[in-house]
Order: sequence, then structure tokens, then C-alpha cells
Amino acid sequence: MVRKTAHFITRRPGLVIGAALVLLVFSLVGAAATRINYDILTYLPPQLDSSKGEKLLEDPFHMAATTMLIVEGMPPAYTDRLRAEIEEVEHVSSAVWLSSLTGIQLPTDMIPQQVRDVFYSGDSTMLLVQYDMPGASDETMEAIRQVRSLCNKNCYLAGFSVLIRDTRDLVDREMPLYILLAVILSFAAMSLTMESWVLPAAFLASIGLAILYNFGTNIFLGQISYITKAIAAILQLGVTMDYSIFLYHRYREECLVTADKRDAMETAIQAAFSSLSGSSLTTVAGFLALCFMQLLLGRDIGIVMAKGVVLGVLTVVLVLPAILLQLDGAVGRYTHPCLRPDFDRVNGFVIRHRKAFCLLFLVLFIPAVYGQTHAQVYYQLDRSLPRDMDSIVATNKLKSDYDMATSHFILLRDDLPLAQMNEMTREIREVEGVTTVLSYHSVLPEGIPDFFVPSQVREIFRQDGWQMMMVNSRFATATDQVRDQLEQLQAIVKEYDPGAYITGEAALTDDLIRIADVDFKVTNYISILAILVIVGITFRSVSVPVLLVAAIELAININEGIPYFSGSIIPFIAPTVVGCVQLGATVDYAILMTTRFQEELQKGSGRLDAIRKAASASDVSIITSSLVMFCATMGVAMISKIEIISGICLLLARGAIISALVSIFILPSLLAVCEPMIARTSRWWRTPRPPRGSGEGFLGRKKAREKDRQSALAGETH
Repeated sequence: MVRKTAHFITRRPGLVIGAALVLLVFSLVGAAATRINYDILTYLPPQLDSSKGEKLLEDPFHMAATTMLIVEGMPPAYTDRLRAEIEEVEHVSSAVWLSSLTGIQLPTDMIPQQVRDVFYSGDSTMLLVQYDMPGASDETMEAIRQVRSLCNKNCYLAGFSVLIRDTRDLVDREMPLYILLAVILSFAAMSLTMESWVLPAAFLASIGLAILYNFGTNIFLGQISYITKAIAAILQLGVTMDYSIFLYHRYREECLVTADKRDAMETAIQAAFSSLSGSSLTTVAGFLALCFMQLLLGRDIGIVMAKGVVLGVLTVVLVLPAILLQLDGAVGRYTHPCLRPDFDRVNGFVIRHRKAFCLLFLVLFIPAVYGQTHAQVYYQLDRSLPRDMDSIVATNKLKSDYDMATSHFILLRDDLPLAQMNEMTREIREVEGVTTVLSYHSVLPEGIPDFFVPSQVREIFRQDGWQMMMVNSRFATATDQVRDQLEQLQAIVKEYDPGAYITGEAALTDDLIRIADVDFKVTNYISILAILVIVGITFRSVSVPVLLVAAIELAININEGIPYFSGSIIPFIAPTVVGCVQLGATVDYAILMTTRFQEELQKGSGRLDAIRKAASASDVSIITSSLVMFCATMGVAMISKIEIISGICLLLARGAIISALVSIFILPSLLAVCEPMIARTSRWWRTPRPPRGSGEGFLGRKKAREKDRQSALAGETH
């Protein structure tokens, strides 16, 4: 099947390219129809109490999102008129201000002082604007845009949904720059080591098709996160470019022994499919490990990127050969001098001092692991955004003027006796950091009958057997203080209603913190185990996968430990994503060198001579691959104003370089020193595996194993 497909591609390259362009049209339609989710908190497991509480705010309360609108220095008549106009905006369920409560025909000064404190501070007043659709939905985003259009320059709109709206606008503005910069820098990196200007363009065109196919097929997922959208194209470019380079190098080798370039490409396609389908498994495994996160964002990134790697391999095997055949003449015409670094002297130095480099390998693990385990991460989603963003300015004003850093929403049954409600409210007010409590009973002066209360106020606080309380706190989200506060509130509320839920940004983020540490460990262990198995099967060895994974894990720990020693704080999602991606993507560097090392041994070279040849042959490919990965991600790290995106890309860029350095300087020493052990714990290590049907059978395999043992013993003398 592969041979027939390769033959068709090489004889009909124009038709293949035409078919690829037709598929591109469908992919563009699919990409446009895929929804982008900008709310990370919606990826929390649905079985959490905070997630269940959030669902109740959506239905029956129709308060899936709440924003706070501060009006500064304007007369009450303007604020009341603005409130009425906002309530007319589609998908705004209510706009609550003191005038909303005057329907009970009481003067303002008869409203409880604690309620007035919610709505006034100095010369400013605050409205609570609530929406009937989820906080990150397109409908809520449009409603926020319309609310802003009704406001003048003295109005400030704050809240988590507003942050999401501003994040979406910023990502949409920056996304084209991410792609453009990644393409330019990757082109420059490849041009350094490739002799033709056309080759990098051909490779980028092929990978560009694969990226668009990947984004188009996301329509089957329904939606992807904005983090996935921002980094998927960059990551796919960085991790799959190797496949294009491998195919081209194999094609040039075949051209030296085959007169017809179509036959040469046909052979190269068959070789590439066999090799790439195996080598890409480690990268796919690294991404799929993210699917085991409790935070469903990991599944989002993992599926999209694993799919991207598979589509990258298919595009390289099926489409790139047609592009290269069509551009073959141009490749030869538009050439330029390129770098041909000779690492033989460097490799000679490394091999002569192999024991010292092995010792360095062991010593580096101590500070690397310490730094990685002690690096600080942050969970405040607003911290990742620019400080001059409108929503951030409004949030800071809310904190300073109203002593209101976050709001908790308590959902509990509606039939609790009034005496218990009053006692519970009193206990909640006494919790440290609580500034105000807003509930159905707190807005009513004592002695006011229930039937005097306007239906609008009842609908805000009571629905379908549930009642809602809003507790404002001076403690910021994702701090130790708010965690202690939530624990105290939980204890109080559960005492009166065991089935109650506490939700809101702080409660959701607190659950996010609790599961993130578990997620990091689980995904890390799964990715290591999966890649150990894949590498072990590839080399038929017990020791080779341990050495290779240990080398790349050192690079990962160094990379993730640097923030500790530099005193920087990284976004919480970065270590989990980077740990799996860096292992899956850059273990290929180690596999490349080990494969070449084994080939040289099977040709009869001694282990020191074999590792020197393997290193010299592999170093340029490793450097080219790591430079492409570095350039693709570093550009985004430099220009992105969203720290979650820039932080992940910075770690990936740095990780590619560190993995390359470990593969060039430390791995050869490990392989040379441990080769006798490898030979004893591997099958067909020094002796090529006999072809199937050769008739060697059990006796032949036994003889080969004996030869392997003898070679291992003799290896010390080579």
C-alpha cells in the first residue's frame, strides 16, 4: 500500500498538490466554525462543588456571569438612567443598584447601612450587572461590548467575564504576529544550515498545510481553549519540522544512486513513512499524557497537538514529496553558502572526558531537581494580563475603592428558617476578610413583610427552591488568605445546609490549585512511562530507554528549575505542559544519536569510535531541529502580552536548547560509558537483526545473543 501510494505521488505531483489545496478550503471552513473558549475555569471537573454551584448560577438564577460597573463623579439620575439602559441589553439578566430596591417605597436612608456600603464609596457608586449566559460565551462577550458602549469615560467595568473579553481581543490581535514571527525566524534558522533558499519555503508550506488541517479538524471537538489556539500552530511547526528535513535528506541520498528523481523520491517516501511513524510516537505520547489531567484543559491541548503531529507526518509523507518534485529545479538554482559546522573536535573532547561528563550528569540533577520542585507558580489569571488593560484598571479600582478583591456566591436551599439565616449571616460577616454580605434578607429592613418586596429583587436572590448570597472579600483570588476564608465559609454554610455550594472566581481557582499539583505528577509519570515503553520497544532494550529518558529529564528539570534560581514566578499550567511536550518532542534528539551509534556498532566500529561518528553525524540535525523549535516559540515569548502564553513559549524555547546541549555534550558520554551494560540488556544491539524468513530460528537468535555478549566484553578494548 505504501509503495503504491508513493508511486502515485511521484507520478502525479500536480494532482496531489491540487487535492491538498481542496482539503485546505474545507479546513479553513472548519477552523472558522470552531469556537474558542477563553475561560480556563470552565475546564474544571464538573463534579466539583464549585462547578456545580456555577451551573446553578447559570440555571435557574440566570447569573452565569456577574460584572461590577463603577460610575465615578456622576449624578444619581445618570446612574439610574444607565442602569435602565443596561437592563435592555440582550442577555443582561439584571442590573442591580440601590434604585432597584426602592420599589419597596422606602427612603434610601432606610436601606441597611451594610447594603449602602456595597453600592457607594466616596463620589463613586457601583452597579452589579448580571448575565443569563455563561461567562465566556459569545453572547456574554457581545453583551459586555454593548454595556461598555453605553458608558462614558467615568465608568469602569470589572469582573472575570470582562477579563475574558479583553483577553479574547488581545489574543485576536496578537495571533497573526505569532504566526508571522514564527515563520520568519524558522525560515532564518533553516537557512543557516540549508544550501537553498527554496527548501525552507517548501518545508514551511508543507507544515502550514498540516497546521491548517489540524485547526480545521478541531471542529469535531466543538471548541478549543485560547491557550491551545495560541500555541498549537507554533508547537506543531517546531516539533514536526524535523520530519520534513528527514524526508529531504533521504531523498538527496537516493538521488546519488538513482537516475530518476521520481524513483528516488518514491524510495524516500517509503523509508520516511516507516521511520517517521515510529519516531513520532514519542511526541504523540508526550501530548496524549496531557489528556490524563483532571483539568480538562490538558485534554484540550493534548488531543489537538497529538492530532497535529499525526497530520504533520501524513502531510510530510503525502504532500511534501509532490512540492519538492515540483520545485526541484528552483531548489538547485537558488542556492547560497550555509553553515557547515564541524563538531568532530568537540566530540573528541567530550569522549576523552566521558567520565567527567557522566559525573556532571549526576551532579547537575541535584540543583536541577531542587530548583524544579521549589519554583513558584501563580494561579491569578488576571496577573497574566497587561496592567494597562481596561479590565485590569477597573479591577484595581474595585479593590482600592470598595475593598472588594473577589466575590463568593453561596447557593443554599430556600426553606431555611429566618432565624438560622440571620445567625449564619452574622457568622459569615465575622469571618476575617469579609467586607459585605448581600442576600435576600440583608436588603430588607427588619419588619418589612415579604409581599412588599418587588418581584425583580426576589428573582435575583431566590429561584426554584434555591437562594443565593453574595459575599464580598478583601482577599485576592489564589492567596492563602482567601483559601483559609473559603474553608471557614464552607464550614459555616455546611453546618446549616450540607447540600450548599460555594462558587465564584476564588472558589473555582482554589479547586484549580488543589488539582494542579496532582495533574503535574500524574501527567509527568504517564509521559515518562509511555516513552520508556516506546523507546524500549524501538531498541529492544531495557537500559537504553532509561538512559535516554534520564538525559532529557535532566534537561527538563534544569529548564523548570531556572525560574527558582532567577527569582521569577511562572504560570501554573506551564510546568505540566512543558514537562510532557519537552520530553516527547526532544527525546527524538537522543533517539537520533542512539540509533546512529547502534548502526556504527553493527558495522564493526569500537564503541568510542562509533559514538564519535554518531555524534558528528547527528549534531547538525539536533542543532537545526532545536533552533527551529527555539525560533518558533521564542518569537511568541518575546511579543505576547499574555504571560500564560509567553511563559509557556519561553520555557519551550529554552527547553529545546537545553535538551540539545544535553544531547550533544552529555548523552555521548553516557552511551560510551554504559555501552557494555546496554549490550547485555538489549537485543540485536551489536548484531543486526536477521531478516524475517531467513531461517535462523531459535539457534540463530541464540548464536546472535552470544555474539552480542562477546562483543560487549570486547568493547572495552576498542
